[in-house]
Parts: sequence; structure tokens; C-alpha cells
Amino acid sequence: MSIRFGTGGWREIIGDGFTRKNVELLTAALAQAAQKEKTGQRGVVVGYDRRFLSREAAQWAAQVLAGAGVPCLFIDQPAPTPLIMFSVGYYDLAYGMAVTASHNPAIYNGIKVFTRGGRDASAEVTADLEERIGALEGRDVPTVPFEEGVRGGLIRVIAPMNAYIDAIIRSVNMDAIRSRGLHVALDPMYGVSKTAMQTILVTARCDVDVIHERRDALFGGRLPSPNVHTLNSLKAYVEEHHCDIGIATDGDADRLGVIDDRGEFLHPNKILALLYYYLLKYKGWRGDAVRNIATTHLLDAIAADFGERCHEVPVGFKHISAKMAQTGAVIGGESSGGLTVRGHINGKDGIYAGSLLVEMIAVTGKKLSELWREIQDRYGRYEMAERDYRFSDEEKARI
Repeated sequence: MSIRFGTGGWREIIGDGFTRKNVELLTAALAQAAQKEKTGQRGVVVGYDRRFLSREAAQWAAQVLAGAGVPCLFIDQPAPTPLIMFSVGYYDLAYGMAVTASHNPAIYNGIKVFTRGGRDASAEVTADLEERIGALEGRDVPTVPFEEGVRGGLIRVIAPMNAYIDAIIRSVNMDAIRSRGLHVALDPMYGVSKTAMQTILVTARCDVDVIHERRDALFGGRLPSPNVHTLNSLKAYVEEHHCDIGIATDGDADRLGVIDDRGEFLHPNKILALLYYYLLKYKGWRGDAVRNIATTHLLDAIAADFGERCHEVPVGFKHISAKMAQTGAVIGGESSGGLTVRGHINGKDGIYAGSLLVEMIAVTGKKLSELWREIQDRYGRYEMAERDYRFSDEEKARI
């Protein structure tokens, strides 16, 4: 079988596994599943990021949906993955697709599939799609040319960006941010977060400086993943211009990285702890937290302090969002930089998380470094050691 889903969708090297034929097969399987469930006429939203071939692949998917008689709601501009997830819920659809390889190297592209409510597709859904793809291989996939699909109404171009931005603005304390005149540095890492993030922060009267904002399908020769090794430019900018915070997002804007007021990289574990602590102590929220097995136990300590519980789940954000829905948790996240908060979308959103961090600085009147010291004074020091290991496909299967 040519297509296998991982914990974050299907990703392959462009021209090797990521081909037009495979994009069409995956989309045909999704259309077939929607029709079997009698949700096909509701339509499928399709969006794409700035990677090489992303827009073209999104159009290939739209043409297959049209060929199957399934309406396609097409976002015809580079879109953050959380915007596409938001759109699934906003338009009350059963499925959505994002053409992206997220934070993978530039030679990769892929597709993330979302289900009702804007959730990451479960293992059951992706297993069903893999089985359908296997049955479709070797068969012709009917398509309708893109412009013909638009004229015939089976492909409808939509622009949900304003609705998405408004949803974040409504959920963030904009008045508190406006009162502070904060200076924010933003690094989209040549990805898709600039329009939404800058609009939100400028509306809150922040002074916003943006670096690495143009489109570069090679991501400046870096991995489009906001970590301690890739954010040296943002670190230098925050230090030189005395910014209150530096915010970076990965290629499709569902993860974030943060540089604090002292120019230090904040590990995602710290970001999760800061936000959970802020929501409980300063905003008076109540509820559990959810983390995966590789994420800090500091969340457990904070939860226990406030009479709540922290739930541990396997790697893969679909497990986090599912457990959050089950428990009504306040926050869920991973040490890789993805998180979400109750009341927002059912998946990772670096744009919303960054906006909430700015709100935290404004509401508390404290710098990030001060808030982190407050947490350490209360709970002690938690350290994380990470190692990367490489295995062959055979070794992976054995393990």
C-alpha cells in the first residue's frame, strides 16, 4: 500500500511518495467515506500552506471531490492548519483536508485529515482510509477540471480568515493587552501565521515586528520547526530591540516557539506550565490538564496544587483532544510545541497560543521570566533530557 498515516497525517518526500496520483487516491478514499456516511453533500473544506506544490495538490484534491460529486469548500490562499480545522466546525462539515507537511523538511509534503468539529482524524478513520486507498489503487479516479468545478458550483472558494481571527479576538482579553503597549517580535518561519497573528496583535495595539515573513519553499534552509536551534534570529531580534516576547510558529502554524524578555528560549514544557498556571491562578478557571507521555510532570504538580488532575495519553494530538473532550480539561499539549485550550478549536493552534501568552503578560503585569520564577519558587525545578534515535523501517516494525 502506498499511503500510511502517522500520528500527524500522511507525509512523504515530494516526487517519491507525495505524488499527484497518491493525492488523488487519498482524496477519492475520503470522498468515498463521506458518501458512505451520507455526509458527502455537506462538503469537504480543503486548504494548503506555502510549501512547494501545496496549492497545486489542494487543487488536485478539489478536482477529485468534484469528480465524486462531493462539494469542495476551497480556501484559495495559504492557510494555517488551525484555520482549516476551525473551518470544519464553522461550516459544520464532516471532513477537512490540509495540504502540509507541518514542521518537516522542505523536501516533504503531505495531507492532514480532520473530522467533524475540526478534530484530527482518529486511528480508526485513517485505518479505514488506508483500506479504501488499497482497494482504489490501479483504478481511474474521476476528476472535474478546477475551473469547471467552480463554474458548476461543486468547488466553492471561501475566505474564513476573518471569522477565525474574530473567534480568537473574542476569546482573548484584548482590553488588557491594549492597556500595555507591548512590543512583540513575530517569526512565521516563512510559513502562514503572519496575517492572522499580526492582525490580532495590531488590533490589540501591540508594536509588532515581523521577520522571515516572505514565502520561501526552502524555509531559509532551516527546518520550519520553532526550537532552540532554529530561533537564533528571533532571539537576537528580541534582545536587540528589547521586545517583551518573541513568538515563532512552524510551517503550518499549529505549533509555536517562544523567546522570553531576556532573550531565552522557552521550552514548550515551560509554555504549557505557564499557560495552565495562568488560567488557574490568574483567570480563575477550573479543570484538568492533558499531556502525552513525553511531556513535563510539572503539569501534574500544578494540577494537584489546584485540586485538579493531569491525564497522560500516547503521542499524537488526536489522543490529547479526545481526552480533553472526555474530561473537560482546561489545556492539553505536547513537548513538541503543540497545545490547545478549552473553548477554542479541537487541535493545536500556535496563533491562539501566542495570543494567549501576550494576554498573560498584559493581565499579570509580569514578564515571562518573572512568571517562570514564580512557578519555580512554588513547584521547584523540573528538567527534561531529550535524545534523538534513528531506526530503519525494519527496526521500527520490530520495536
